[in-house]
Amino acid sequence: MRKQIVSFATIICAIAMAMALNAGLAGAQGQSQHVMALQAVGHAVSPPLYQIPPSPPEQAARHVIPLRPTHPVPLPFAPRLDPALQQPGTANPLAATAGAGFLGIGEGLGSFSVGYVPPDTNGAAGATQYVQWVNASYAVFNKSTGAVEYGPAAGNTLWSSLGGACAANNSGDPIAQYDKQAGRWVMMQPVFTRPYYLCIAVSLTSDATGSYNLYQYPVPNNTKYFPDYPKLAVWPDGYYISFNTFQGNSYLGPTACVVDRNAMLSGSNASMQCTNPLGGGYGTLLPSDLDGAIPGLSGTTAAPPTGAPDYYLNFGSNSLNLWTFHVDWSNAASSSFSGPVSVSGVAPFNEACGGGACIPQPGTNNTLDSLGDRLMYRLAYRNFGIYQSLVASQSVDTGNGNTGVRWYEIRNPGSSPSVNQQGTYSPDITNSRWMPSIAMDKVGDIALGYSESSSGMPPSIYFTGRVPTDTLGDLEAETLVTPGVGSQTTYSRWGDYSSMSVDPTNDCTLWYTTEYLKATGVFNWSTWIVPFTFSGCSSGSTSLTVSSVSLSPSSVTGGTSSTGTVTLSAAAPSGGTIVTLSSSNTLAAQVPASVTVAAGSTSATFPVTTSSVASTTSVTITATYNSSIAAATLTVNPASTGGGSFAISASPSSQSISAGGSAAYTVSVASSNGFSGSVSLSVSGLPKFANGSFSVNPVSVPGSSTLNIKTNRRVSPGTYTLTITGTSGSLIQSTTVLLTVQ
Repeated sequence: MRKQIVSFATIICAIAMAMALNAGLAGAQGQSQHVMALQAVGHAVSPPLYQIPPSPPEQAARHVIPLRPTHPVPLPFAPRLDPALQQPGTANPLAATAGAGFLGIGEGLGSFSVGYVPPDTNGAAGATQYVQWVNASYAVFNKSTGAVEYGPAAGNTLWSSLGGACAANNSGDPIAQYDKQAGRWVMMQPVFTRPYYLCIAVSLTSDATGSYNLYQYPVPNNTKYFPDYPKLAVWPDGYYISFNTFQGNSYLGPTACVVDRNAMLSGSNASMQCTNPLGGGYGTLLPSDLDGAIPGLSGTTAAPPTGAPDYYLNFGSNSLNLWTFHVDWSNAASSSFSGPVSVSGVAPFNEACGGGACIPQPGTNNTLDSLGDRLMYRLAYRNFGIYQSLVASQSVDTGNGNTGVRWYEIRNPGSSPSVNQQGTYSPDITNSRWMPSIAMDKVGDIALGYSESSSGMPPSIYFTGRVPTDTLGDLEAETLVTPGVGSQTTYSRWGDYSSMSVDPTNDCTLWYTTEYLKATGVFNWSTWIVPFTFSGCSSGSTSLTVSSVSLSPSSVTGGTSSTGTVTLSAAAPSGGTIVTLSSSNTLAAQVPASVTVAAGSTSATFPVTTSSVASTTSVTITATYNSSIAAATLTVNPASTGGGSFAISASPSSQSISAGGSAAYTVSVASSNGFSGSVSLSVSGLPKFANGSFSVNPVSVPGSSTLNIKTNRRVSPGTYTLTITGTSGSLIQSTTVLLTVQ
């Protein structure tokens, strides 16, 4: 936010009014908000940007941009050790490698001179370019070399050919996005002088220096309502927006809006629909931003289900709250903004610094803003087909005297949203980590970038992440991207956000940008832009196929069982992969409709049951994934007329344990047709990092044994079919049980 200085007295006034708004909020939860339609008051097509001389970045007197808190009354603070804090020593080596980063806008980039704090660092990767936008200036970089192709230029250069308030004002608080599904750039900047507007530009091509469709939209009640801290997200039916609404210095709550994406891409008149402010009891909203679904790219994740609404998220006291925005472009009265729904499974937390400033630096008593009162941009969405994921992050108090990064992966946002995994990352008690941004690549690797500082280390840039085979809730070891050299003096303002984006050319490379200082002082920040890639992404699920199916045993007597194993060409992505199964003769042999290969695994087992047959029967068991097919043949034999046999059974039929726990099954072996002797037992289908042993083996018939299963905490959650097989000479019998790992 720029251009407005807030005095201590007005902040006190804002707090008092927010308390009054909070008091009137009861009963507002779970309702559908009124949605209103607004029309653009300006619309034009710009000449190519490379033909427009960049307006020079502002060189006015240096100034500090005040922070407008979204929780003027801090949330209740219960001193405690964060229950989601990742334990020391549990981090695996980082499986991602940073590429050659380059200097972004700030001190050291040509003749650029800093005139304000903080920078509001934001950016995105496109087909060949990276666009970075700090508070009042943007630049286009060559993605491969880091060379500047355009700028730095004042932000309102984009709207210079539109005229009006968007051309006349350079208010900052910007967003630079790349619509990966359309291959277009989307830029947004507000107007912070009354009357208030949102300025949006959508490129005609993937070239950020080309022409743009330009729009100027009034915010609701734009002579009174001030649109602070706006954020923008891409969704198939619109560009969804959120901002914090103030009237004067009174916080009225967040507002949600959406503009017509298809109309803007075509350059036609595009309307906007908005809600009223939700009330001062609600903090900053983030709209869900679509990653994946990139046309023509092999292995990318899917688009949202047809007609799926956009999701908005914020946090309250120890809670995450989810809203849905469904837009009807033909009739705003049929649009709806509904919620909140509480996301289940959120571990308690306290805002970093109580939402204020407490981040230490060396050589100064000046501490830095945490922005712990809000979730950090972006709320990244992916549809993996068998589930949908949202990833989000915030800065929290660890309870160890420092600040850490809390991160979440939320599943099932469209039905019953719940936390699939979460963690607070603070691998030591010395340094504070804050100002994060998070994203996920196409195989489910999660990347997290952030600032890190302490009384002994200047604010520096770090990143970490995880792969699907890591223990749920754990991040890997952190890596230094760029060391800070200096501390910021005099002023606390830092951030107000950083940016993690995904490369649209491969859906694997992640790009991060944020600020740091090359020397102690103020009005001297620099920024850095860096790509990095997880080792398993480029070969992950881009061409995932079924490579084989095997059966053990491959010849059985009708009425007994076999165990099938399906093997993939590579490890399954986050959440696992569903492989379809079928039998060519369901009267003789039966298989489940499908089997799930767990995340990070290349194979999974499934039970094959058979029925009595009059003559030897060959059955083809087929596994299908996408367009790949593999098969194996099972021979089902008629029952022997003499010699006796044995029967094997186990109980209980299923058990559920936590990772790291144990389970026991009683295995009974009974005689059939006068069989006597001993039977050797074995078990298959155990998950990785689990083992099984029998208390008695072999077993004298009739007799029993106990199968003991032990797991460690690295076992991937899921339901596993365990096949217990008894062998006596040429006689083989088996039974199955289920083991569910939480």
